[in-house]
Amino acid sequence: VQLQAFGGGLVHPGGFRRLSCAASGTILSITIMGWYRQAPGEQRELVASSARHSSTNYPDSVKGRFTISRDNVKNTVYLQMNSLKPEDTAVYYCSAIQGMVYWGQGTQVTVSS
Repeated sequence: VQLQAFGGGLVHPGGFRRLSCAASGTILSITIMGWYRQAPGEQRELVASSARHSSTNYPDSVKGRFTISRDNVKNTVYLQMNSLKPEDTAVYYCSAIQGMVYWGQGTQVTVSS
């Protein structure tokens, strides 16, 4: 499974951004798709996850601001990020679980005025 993430860039504080990640390759049944992020000097952390049959999970740091959605036909997962803060600055990675964990290449999101 290959994952290609898109949508990163520079955003002003309070702004919004939408990331997308498309899975390709030998796709049989991806159970969980999700987004993680890693800021410089920090560990990679979960931002949002979505199980195949719609349950989602968010840490408190993004709950109410970020929304994950997925299109199981297109094998694509999206992350809508609203009310962005400078502390949201990080490289964002998408992930997918199909027997094992697969990672995308990461896309930089910078929140700065």
